[in-house]
Amino acid sequence: MAASSSRGGGGDDNEPYLLGFLVTKIVGLKHYKGIVSGREKVTLVREPLNQYDDNAIAVHNRRGVKVGHIEKPIAGVLAPLLDSLLIPDAVGIVPKVPSSKYGGKPFKLVCQVHIFARPAAADIVKEAIKDKGLALIYPRHAEFSLSESAFVQEETKRSDQDVDKLFALVGKDGDCKIEPMDAPGDVVLSALFEHQKEALGWLVHREESCDLPPFWEEDTDGGYKNVLTCQDTKERPAPLRGGIFADDMGLGKTLTLLSLIARSKAPNVGGKKAKGAKRRKIDDDAEEASRTTLVVCPPSVFSSWVTQLEEHTKAGSLKVYMYHGERTNDKKVLLKYDIVITTYSILGMEFGQEGSPVKDIEWFRVILDEAHVIKNSKALQTQAVTALNAQRRWVVTGTPIQNSSLDLFPLMAFLKFEPFSIKSYWLSLIQQPLGKGDKAGLSRLQNLLGAISLRRIKDTESGSKSVIALPPKTVVACYIELSAEEREFYDQMELEGRNKMLEFGDRDLISRNYSTVLFFILRLRQLCNDVALCPLDMKSWFPTSSIEDVANNPELLKKLASLVDDGEDFDCPICLSPPSKTVITSCSHIYCQTCILKILKSSSSCCPICRRSLSKEDLFIAPKIQHPDEDGLGSLGSDKPLSSKVQALLELLKRSQKEDPTSKSVVFSQFRKMLLLLEGPLKRAGFNILRLDGSMNPKKRSDVIKQFAAIGPDAPTVLLASLKAAGAGVNLTAASTVYLFDPWWNPGVEEQAMDRVHRIGQTRPVKAVRLIVKGSIEERVLELQERKKRLISGAFGRNGGAKEKKELRLEELRMMMGL
Repeated sequence: MAASSSRGGGGDDNEPYLLGFLVTKIVGLKHYKGIVSGREKVTLVREPLNQYDDNAIAVHNRRGVKVGHIEKPIAGVLAPLLDSLLIPDAVGIVPKVPSSKYGGKPFKLVCQVHIFARPAAADIVKEAIKDKGLALIYPRHAEFSLSESAFVQEETKRSDQDVDKLFALVGKDGDCKIEPMDAPGDVVLSALFEHQKEALGWLVHREESCDLPPFWEEDTDGGYKNVLTCQDTKERPAPLRGGIFADDMGLGKTLTLLSLIARSKAPNVGGKKAKGAKRRKIDDDAEEASRTTLVVCPPSVFSSWVTQLEEHTKAGSLKVYMYHGERTNDKKVLLKYDIVITTYSILGMEFGQEGSPVKDIEWFRVILDEAHVIKNSKALQTQAVTALNAQRRWVVTGTPIQNSSLDLFPLMAFLKFEPFSIKSYWLSLIQQPLGKGDKAGLSRLQNLLGAISLRRIKDTESGSKSVIALPPKTVVACYIELSAEEREFYDQMELEGRNKMLEFGDRDLISRNYSTVLFFILRLRQLCNDVALCPLDMKSWFPTSSIEDVANNPELLKKLASLVDDGEDFDCPICLSPPSKTVITSCSHIYCQTCILKILKSSSSCCPICRRSLSKEDLFIAPKIQHPDEDGLGSLGSDKPLSSKVQALLELLKRSQKEDPTSKSVVFSQFRKMLLLLEGPLKRAGFNILRLDGSMNPKKRSDVIKQFAAIGPDAPTVLLASLKAAGAGVNLTAASTVYLFDPWWNPGVEEQAMDRVHRIGQTRPVKAVRLIVKGSIEERVLELQERKKRLISGAFGRNGGAKEKKELRLEELRMMMGL
């Protein structure tokens, strides 16, 4: 738990500030591998399931390796304050590491624990510390100036260079003068929050303003000049109608967008005027022709749009067509609707087809919901949405940057925001200066985003003012010890894997066995959850030769297909999205069919990973994996001992229910089979459960979410959910606790999952618990998450070319194997 913010006064009245620090000791150093250096900031991690002390607070170094524990008396005071959120955060600093005359590790280390509290809770925290006889050193104390507090505050400021800092200029110039706007009362029945009214005013202003596009100025001779590219023109550049709506997840962006659509819909013949807002004036015949808005979103968000329409709009006031499954090819039919909703994958599939009506229409407005999906500019679905014809174009996402600032380029390309929509300009004006640490690149990017973006956040973690009062959210890690039998099996498997990696030796052989290594890593991750998830035959985990060929090897085909089917976070290496129409090459690598066929049409005609020559005859369609009967799988293992992780989850759920019988929890896992396996133990423990996974159609998902929101003695209390089905655009505010049963590669995906619960409508404090097996690949996944966060932070690091990305992938594989 790193510090959320620090201050010496001023700022938001509810912002946590540095209250003072306690001097304590880190003990048990000889039992752990982690080492620290002087003036190192360390992370404090709560261990509520520690078998020796349920108040235990572990200490991890900068690399995420465990160093020891905070001594028991201090932990006994801090743990209840952390758990109750009276202390949102505490930061540890080891001021000095004593040298040992015997050359070994010291037995103890002095540590300053800097305590952050909100003003309203400050007196309670001070009193609790005082009652236990501990000395809190306040900022006015003489010893405070001799401490490492200045270093803590500087480090905290430095760690804040993230996406919210990048959006720091948003709304600070002209946008702050834009008047809030009410939704049309004859269509939208729900009252908007103040921040939604402000957003609606901003959206309408962006669509209707006749201002020059950003970076264009009028010359004294009546011409126009772009101050970045020095381009001159006599014709006035067309206004940029649209932009990036990047409000934090859970701030009600969908309702705000429905209000925008309602405002511009065609008025009913002889109908009433909009209440509370004037209907948009349409100025020319071309705009009269169509007022249809195309909404593009992932399948999981379909249910959210349907639910929002049902809950917030007058029945029948907005005509909606679901362009999904069986669908019309007549564009005149689509233009009769106010809203057409479709998915990125459908647009990608139709991009190369003749007769797609979506491509032929000039849409009044296109909205890309969860737009971070198009982060790869080469992906077919990205090209498809960029090619759409539209008068107004909106990018909507709470996570505009997931890996690096390069994620923003496809958004600019879709918005047609020249010159940034042209890759060479993006690279020369933004990307390359950022990579060199040139402040000009960051300044341009901030000004660019400030001109066309709106971003507000739910909390004060980035130092920005919160736009809405939501209950606090805390994230804790629960570390789990495997049983002796589990540990022996896991260690044996990991050792075999490392030996195999060492056998591969050079990078070429690792590349040629890329999918096999990924398959092995998947099995290790499944072992951390439950042995029942993976086959116990070790031979089936490893290649039979140094270079495998799937030709005439159906078992290998099936094994590699299960790599995609078993987990939800496998991406095609070309488009960086989950594969559609999965194809396996003869050299055992996995791609989307469209992606690899496009490569084969190019001059290279070789595998992008191992560079082996490929033809169409070397491509094999992945066989469908047959799933066992769901009911049978749910009761599997009723006579077998539960895995350590399942036992830990049950204990946490029981404790939560005992504290508050009305509370509800969501358990996320990326393994669908794991969700099925959890059903039996949870039902036998007396929990009323529901399941939400990617195999369900949008209507079934919507029904499950409604059932979960029900209250009463027989209402469901636990939702078992896959991140793919419930990670984006889904409202789960009926719950107040989130359990991440297994960690994901991408920290942004986990944030999305947590924010399905921590969003508008939440009335309780939200707690998110990561379940992590000690001494396992899961700890290394956490290290990889931190690495990704560092890439996003600051100036976003160097993005590199294809060679660097390939090296990075291989390095990550070795890292996952502990090499």
